[in-house]
Amino acid sequence: MKTKFLFFVLLGFSLNTFAQEEIAVERYTAHNKGKFFVSWGGNRDSYTKSDVNFRGKDYNFTVDNMTAHDKPKGWHIDYVNPANMTIPQTNFRMGYFFSDHYSVAIGWDHMKYVMTQDQTANVTGQINGPVHNGTYDNTPVNFTDQTFLTFEHTDGLNYINTEVSRHDDISKWFGLPNTDKVQINLTEGLGAGVLYPKTNTMLLGKERHDDFHISGYGLSAKAGINFTFFKYFYLQGELKGGYINMQDIRTTRSSEDSASQDFFFLQRIIAVGGIFRI
Repeated sequence: MKTKFLFFVLLGFSLNTFAQEEIAVERYTAHNKGKFFVSWGGNRDSYTKSDVNFRGKDYNFTVDNMTAHDKPKGWHIDYVNPANMTIPQTNFRMGYFFSDHYSVAIGWDHMKYVMTQDQTANVTGQINGPVHNGTYDNTPVNFTDQTFLTFEHTDGLNYINTEVSRHDDISKWFGLPNTDKVQINLTEGLGAGVLYPKTNTMLLGKERHDDFHISGYGLSAKAGINFTFFKYFYLQGELKGGYINMQDIRTTRSSEDSASQDFFFLQRIIAVGGIFRI
């Protein structure tokens, strides 16, 4: 009788230990559903050429195949200085996993778009004013003359967007058994949003104008790789490309003056972030 009793005690102890071990195997990183995440990073940007139309009371002309570039700040303390974090080219994102593999996020891509000043581009249209008066018919213009035009979205080319993304754990490809220490994920996503640039413009000798204005919309797609460390912290690299269409860009203090353009862009992004449950 004592032997049977001891046997059942040991059996119960073994089953309990086994159950605890099974529970212990379930890692924090095994499931994403219900988690939140937030990230902050920087970007470099490239843009395709763009036909930019400028129109107002006394003029309507188009600059053909305008070239532009970004305005990087390099490795700078401003990326983490709370007083100056919005000055460099930055990316903010906050999101939620509604399943283990899919998330939805809102974000702000703070790019910078600077018209290349030392370029010659063809201009077509009419200008009736005190400077650069005349009819242009695919006429080459050297824009080193800043009285004709300076044109920048430098504070910045703000793409405020929503993204839906897929996430896949590929840690096993690299033989990483404990994903709670190091986890590697692939991520892909699609996004859409509005453009809210602060456009810095000097046009035909008019007073410089620099103000925020909702100017159009954007569409984007991305792919990236995510390294999560100790369950809660991650480093993520992304390539993100898309299309921007802005048909209502403010260029002067007068609401009669505006510009329009569309182009494709490519971002290279590095961000740091955190993932957690509330």
